[in-house]
Amino acid sequence: MAQKPQTREERRRQQAAKNEKPKGKKAKKGLFKKIFLTLILLGIIGMLTGIATFAFMIKDTPKLDESLLKDPISSKIYDKDKQLVTEVGSQNRDYVSYEDIPKLVEDAFLATEDVRFYKHNGIDVIRLGGAVIANVTNGFGSEGASTITQQVVKNYFLGFEKTLSRKAQEAWLAYQLEQKYTKHQIFEMYVNKIYMSENMHGVLTASRTYFGKDLDQLELHEAALLAGMPQSPNNYNPFTNPESAEKRRNIVLSLMHQHGFISKEQMEQAQKIPVESSLVSEENRKKKNEEPYDAFIDIVIEEVTAKTDFDIFSDGLEIYTTLDPNAQKHVENILNTDAAVQFPNNEMQAGITLLDTKTGEIRAIGGGRNQQVKRGLNYAIDVKRQPGSTIKPILDYGPAIEYLHWGTYHMLEDKPMTYSNGDPIRNWNNKYNGIMTIRMALAKSINIPALQTFQAVGLDKAREFGTNLGLTLDDPFYESAAIGAKEIAPIEMAGAYAAFGNNGFYTEPYSVKKIVLRDKTEMDLTPETKVVMKDYTAFMVSDMLKTAITQGTGASYANIANLPVAGKTGTTNYTEKDIETFGIKDGGVPDSWFVGYTTRYTASVWTGYSDRKTALYGTEQKISQMLFKDLMTYVSKDVDTPDFTVPNSVERVKIEKGSFPAMLASEFTPKDQILYEWAVKGNLPNETSKKFEKLETPSKLEAAYDEVKNEIILTWEFKQDNKQDVQFEVTASLDEGPEQELTKTTEKSITIANAVPGGIYSFKVTAIRGDQRSEPATAKMEVPDFTVPDNAGENGGTDGNGNGRGNGNGGGNGNGTGNDTGPGSGTVPGTDPGTGTDPGTGTDPGTGTDPGTGTDPGTGTDPGTNPGIRPGSGDDTGGAAGTGTTNDSGN
Repeated sequence: MAQKPQTREERRRQQAAKNEKPKGKKAKKGLFKKIFLTLILLGIIGMLTGIATFAFMIKDTPKLDESLLKDPISSKIYDKDKQLVTEVGSQNRDYVSYEDIPKLVEDAFLATEDVRFYKHNGIDVIRLGGAVIANVTNGFGSEGASTITQQVVKNYFLGFEKTLSRKAQEAWLAYQLEQKYTKHQIFEMYVNKIYMSENMHGVLTASRTYFGKDLDQLELHEAALLAGMPQSPNNYNPFTNPESAEKRRNIVLSLMHQHGFISKEQMEQAQKIPVESSLVSEENRKKKNEEPYDAFIDIVIEEVTAKTDFDIFSDGLEIYTTLDPNAQKHVENILNTDAAVQFPNNEMQAGITLLDTKTGEIRAIGGGRNQQVKRGLNYAIDVKRQPGSTIKPILDYGPAIEYLHWGTYHMLEDKPMTYSNGDPIRNWNNKYNGIMTIRMALAKSINIPALQTFQAVGLDKAREFGTNLGLTLDDPFYESAAIGAKEIAPIEMAGAYAAFGNNGFYTEPYSVKKIVLRDKTEMDLTPETKVVMKDYTAFMVSDMLKTAITQGTGASYANIANLPVAGKTGTTNYTEKDIETFGIKDGGVPDSWFVGYTTRYTASVWTGYSDRKTALYGTEQKISQMLFKDLMTYVSKDVDTPDFTVPNSVERVKIEKGSFPAMLASEFTPKDQILYEWAVKGNLPNETSKKFEKLETPSKLEAAYDEVKNEIILTWEFKQDNKQDVQFEVTASLDEGPEQELTKTTEKSITIANAVPGGIYSFKVTAIRGDQRSEPATAKMEVPDFTVPDNAGENGGTDGNGNGRGNGNGGGNGNGTGNDTGPGSGTVPGTDPGTGTDPGTGTDPGTGTDPGTGTDPGTGTDPGTNPGIRPGSGDDTGGAAGTGTTNDSGN
C-alpha cells in the first residue's frame, strides 16, 4: 500500500526533530568544559604564583664561589671571656682528584647518598616526592631529599634552617652548580668536603687514618664503612664505636647490592668481616697534635653537631663556649702528672666534669689520662659506669623529701632485709647499725636504709625524679638502681648534683653558648633552665651531703676547710663471676666516684680501668676524692662561695636521738640526746618524746613506828602510776648523820627493822626511771626512848660494880674481880647484872648473850651499817676489893 505523501509542514517538523540534541548530554558537556577551563586557569595561576614565590625565595641566594666550594673555612672557638682558643678546620685533610677515586669507592657513596646522581640535574624529583610524603605524614623536616649536589652547596652558601625558603635556595644553587660543573667535578668536591670524625675531612684522609691505606687499596667492606660515615661521623667512628660502625657498614653493603653494584655473595662475604679486623693498631694511630683542650673541644664538636646542621670543620663558624682555660689546664695537669695524686700506673683512667653550679655551663672537661688519639674516648662524656652510692641523693633521699616530705630527721632501722624478689641486700661492711636518721644513713653510705627509702618512694617516682635531673634511666629499671646499679655518664651526674646546689633549678650541661655564622647571624644554643624540685628538697639534700663530707665517707679525703661543700662518695662491686674470672682480690672494686658541689662549682669525678678487669685497692679508691678536693680548692681560691641558703619552706626541729619513729625532744631531753635537723614546714613529727620527761615527786610520805616490833613503816603515794619502769630510791640518815641508801623498790612502802630507841630518822624517797629523777619527798621522825632499870649494868662483886649501857657496836663490858665469876648475861649487856657463885675473875667478864648491841649485834638499823649511835660509857670502876675496870665503849 502506497504511503501517503507528507506535507511540507510535516517534513519541516521531522527535520527539526532530527537536528535537536538531547538536553541532558548538552548540560554534561557544558559542565566538563567549565571544570576543564577552570583547572587550566587555576594551574596557570598556581604556576605563576609558584614561579613568583620561588623567585621571591631565591632572590637573596648567594652566588657560586668556586674557592668556597673547594676550600672549607675553619671555625673559631672562643672561651667564656670571648678570647680565641683555637681554630678547627682543614688541618687534617688529604685531597683526592676524581681520576684517583676508585669505582668501588664511588659506587659505595652513590648507593648510600644519591644513587640517581648521574640522572638528575641537581634535584631528584622522584626522591623529593618520597620526602614530601614523609614530611606531610611526619612533619616538615622529618626526612630530607638532598642530592650529592645539594649537599655540596648547602653548607657553604646558606644557613641551615629546615625552611621552604632555604630549601628553595638550595635547589636553585644545586641547579646552577650542575650547569657550571660536571658531575665528576661535583663528586670530587663532595668526597673531599665530607667530615669523617677524628678531626678530619675527606675520604682519602679517612682511609689513611682508619686503615692505613690509599683509596686504591681499599677492600669492599672498608669502602662501605667509609661511605656510611658522613651521615653521623662520630657515631660511626670505628675506633670508638665499632659495633655501630659495623651495623652502618652492613646497611651500605645491602644498598650496594640492592642497586646492583655488587652481588649477593659479595655482600654476604663482606658483612661477615669484623670491622676491627682491618683497622690500624692502636700503637700506629696518629698521635694527637698540639691543639689545646682536646677533651673540651670534643664536647663542643658533639654539641654543635647534635644541635645544628653545621659542619664545624668547614663552615667558618664563630663558636662562643663556656670554657675556663685556667680550670681546663688544671684538670689536664692533675690527670696527666702526679701534681695532685700518685696514680698506681698509666693505665688507670679518670673522667672529670666541672660545671658552673648556677648556669650548668661546662668549665672544664677531663676526658682521660695519657690520651694518645685525638677525638678519642672521652671518659667524662662518652663512658657510662655504675655510680654506686653517688646515686642515693638522686633516686632515694631526694625523691623521699620531694614526694613524701621526709625531714633530715626521718628515722630508719638498718637491719637485715631483701629486695622485693627475695634477694638479700648487704651493707658495704656487712654490719647493721640499728636506728639512724637518713642524714647519717646517707653520710655513712649505708645501703639498707637507701633501699628502704627507694621502696617507700616507689619505682616510678624515683625514676621520674632522676629523669628530671637529666639521667638516662631506660628499662630495665630495678630496685638495685637504688644503690647505683644503673650506668650513668660523669657529665650526667654533674648536671644532676648541680640542681641540688642551685635551689632545684636544672640546666642540661652545655659547652656552647652561641654560634655566629659567616653572615653574622647569631644562633643561641643555651638550653632552657627548668624547675625540677622544691627548694626544700634541694636544701635538705645539700645539707645532708655536707655531713657526708664532714662526718661521713668523704671526711678524710674530700673535706675542704672553710669551704661549704656538699658531696658523696661511690664505689661499685664485682659479681662473683667477675671475681673468679678476673682474679679479683678481697677489697677490690671496679669503679670509684666522687660527686660534689658548692654554690659556685660542681665537679663529677670517675676513676677506674677501661675494661673493669683491673680493680682499685686501698687508697686507690680514694683518688677520685683527692682529685675532687684538689680541683675544687683550685677553682674556689679566689671566689666568694656563700653557704647554701635556708629557704622559707623548711624549719629547724629538735629530735630526740634514737626515737623510732622520730619524735620531738621534750624540755627534759638532755642536750647530748638532741639532734638538730630540718623539716619541711608543717611536717614535723606528731609526737614529743616522754623518755626524759620529769617525774613527779612522790606524795604523802609518812613514817610510823611500831613499838611492838621496833620497826619503822615508811609509806608514800605516786600519781604517775602509768609510767613504765618507775622505781623508788629510799635513803635515810640517823641523828643528822650521813645519808645512806636503804633500797630501790617498785613498791610504795618499806619497813625498817630494829629502830634505834631515841633515834631521829630523816627519810627521802625519789622516783627514778633510767636517767630521770624526780624531786625527793622527805619525812622525819624520832623513835621513842625507854627507861633503863636502876640495877641494870651491875657487873662484878659487891666490892665493884659497873653501870654502863652500850648501843650500836660498842658493848658494855665489866672486867673486874669480885664475887661473881660467871659472865654477865642478858638481852642487853649491862642491863642484867652477871651472877655467879664462885669468887674469882670473870672468865668471860662483861659479856652478854648479844654483847654490845641493842637487839642485833653491831648495828643500829641494819647490821654493820650504822655505827654506834649513842656510845656507851663506863661510870664505875672496881672498888677497893676489886682492881678491875669497867670498859664500855661505843663505836
